Amino acid sequence: MRRYWGHDRLRPLQDEAIQAGLDHRDSLVVLPTGGGKSLCYQVPPLLADRTDVVVSPLISLMKDQVDGLRACGYPAAALHSGMTPDARREAERRIASGEARLVFVAPERLLTPGFLQTVERLKVRAFAIDEAHCISHWGHDFRPEYRQLATLKDRFPQASLHAYTATATERVRRDIVEQLRLRDPSILIGVFDRPNLIYRVVPRMDAQSQVLEVVRRHHREAVIVYCISRKDTETTAAHLAAHGVKAEAYHAGLEPEERRRIQDAFADESLDVVVATVAFGMGIDRSNVRCVLHAAMPKSVEHYQQETGRAGRDGLASECVLLYSAADAMRWESLIERSAKEAESPPDLIEAAVGLLRRMRTFCSGAVCRHRALSQYFGQEYPARNCGACDTCLDEVEGLEDATVTAQKILSCVARVQERFGVGHVVDVLLGADTEPIRRLGHVRLSTFGLLKDTPRKALQAMVYQLVDLGVLRRTDGDWPVLTLNEESWKVLRGEREVRLVQPKAGPVKKTRADAESWAGVDQGLFEHLRDVRREIAETLSVPPYIVFGDETLRALAALRPGSVELLLNVWGIGDLKQAAFGQRIVKEIRSYCSANGLALDVTGEPVQPSRKNPKPSANCQAAFAMFARGCSLDEVMSALGRARSTTTGYLADYIQAERPDRIDPWVDAATYAKVATVAKEAGTPLLKPLFDRLDGQVPYDTIRLVARHLEALADRRGAP
Repeated sequence: MRRYWGHDRLRPLQDEAIQAGLDHRDSLVVLPTGGGKSLCYQVPPLLADRTDVVVSPLISLMKDQVDGLRACGYPAAALHSGMTPDARREAERRIASGEARLVFVAPERLLTPGFLQTVERLKVRAFAIDEAHCISHWGHDFRPEYRQLATLKDRFPQASLHAYTATATERVRRDIVEQLRLRDPSILIGVFDRPNLIYRVVPRMDAQSQVLEVVRRHHREAVIVYCISRKDTETTAAHLAAHGVKAEAYHAGLEPEERRRIQDAFADESLDVVVATVAFGMGIDRSNVRCVLHAAMPKSVEHYQQETGRAGRDGLASECVLLYSAADAMRWESLIERSAKEAESPPDLIEAAVGLLRRMRTFCSGAVCRHRALSQYFGQEYPARNCGACDTCLDEVEGLEDATVTAQKILSCVARVQERFGVGHVVDVLLGADTEPIRRLGHVRLSTFGLLKDTPRKALQAMVYQLVDLGVLRRTDGDWPVLTLNEESWKVLRGEREVRLVQPKAGPVKKTRADAESWAGVDQGLFEHLRDVRREIAETLSVPPYIVFGDETLRALAALRPGSVELLLNVWGIGDLKQAAFGQRIVKEIRSYCSANGLALDVTGEPVQPSRKNPKPSANCQAAFAMFARGCSLDEVMSALGRARSTTTGYLADYIQAERPDRIDPWVDAATYAKVATVAKEAGTPLLKPLFDRLDGQVPYDTIRLVARHLEALADRRGAP
């Protein structure tokens, strides 16, 4: 954990999931987005010195994970259609040689005869199935190709299968176990609630204005805006751009290079607002997304949980806003039925999809704690009476005055037009619109004509859809839906039933306790300055800014304001490597800013001294150290110990760090060493991927790692910072 990820503790259930992987026991692991699922299948093959296979549904997901792993020296590889021929050949070499501890593939490639033969030759003993909900008919993202993974148990009866997902109800979990034929699996279900997220479900009145208002609350922060259609993304992005917001539309209709450009811009923080369909999000590792805004209702609670889960992955307070109208549910139902008809889907699948849609609609229209509703949907109780982090518990929605009278006017108009017209026409009559259909039909003479003429059109439409949600008005199905009355409608008209219509309260949204606490003591000007510094460092290294420092680390720096490199070890997220690589620049910037703005330095006292004790090395490791001390080559040590090259290289890297030899020419020739050392000095970073890229891929990761360890060892011996 310390060597590859710089972590000193595990998150809940990671220990149990890792142990299942080491014990070759099938498992189903359900952890929320940001809960650390990936680490559960990344650690076991390192400890067991084996090659595991990860099944992943998206190229972007595979690429981001492999890039991240390689950046910290982890031996991983992927095979996918987006690779260049040279990159594919290098990946195939690493896989065939057994160097890679993890191999990422799509389900279609995994089941090809050639790849299955490779798996057999490598004696793969474990398969990790990422996004495992895709195998279930009852889930929110069913993919037929995932069903074929059940054949793994036939082909590799001795291998364990490990299913990972962020969103799965009890029914979906049972289906995953059944479809993958998991044997006596360890079932690990994390806590679904994300306490740092603030949920707001707001009646949609004027979508464009409401989107702009929310986005402006997050100036210079990352925002994802989700829309249903491609056209909606383009219209919304254009509206934001017209009002000075740098935003871009993202959908599956764009060329692959354009999609990649937008994803990269979002990752490197040169673009903060993306307006997208659900095609955007999976595999996006930006940890500081501060707002996920749904301009329309998602088609299931699972989709909503997954998409909002992309906010606040760093644990800091983040906002999730959903602009809701019952019209969205009707639109989704029509899309589901149309696509199911085209695909000739069985009736039970259509029924399941519509059922998920209705549960989402219930979540939106209910005036209950959002955290409790989400927890209960996934089968967990929520202990708090008031979460303090949703629109309901923050009391941000209010009832409309004279709502029952307004409802009676709307229902009366539906009756006057003889229940033969849709929402648009009924609204036109109530507003007293001068349109050709209204004149031709004689509806100007109706008693309800112009009855609500002072009400904004979009607000009136929202009221009509609220009545549909309340069940006091019915909207028919089909291509030409009309509004009709029911028994509940007549109860309202006769004054036998009260109606409550809601609208957002006027004024700014409330700050939550979590948001206030995360900014306690932070100088926001210094925080913004350090964001710019972080981006500059990231650009020189060709890595996303969050790899340099997360927002939580920047806020801590802006609160503690350390004035020396030594004091940086007081700050969460800064270990020895980052202190050495970036410490002098960061301290210089902090001192300069504080001097210019009259701020005190060193808000805390003495630095925390981390333990330098290492666990006792294994017998193999001790034997390797002794052989390396005699100048034995990697191949000689591999042969003597019977270990893989990657494991033996790890022993050598540890030997170099611990023993600090004057030279490492028994393992790296002088010319290569000089080349890597020169590039490392120019780059000023201990991260491997930037060095690999600067060397144009001509020097293997393992060699770069050995040279980097030796340079660090020499610097430590000289007492350099």
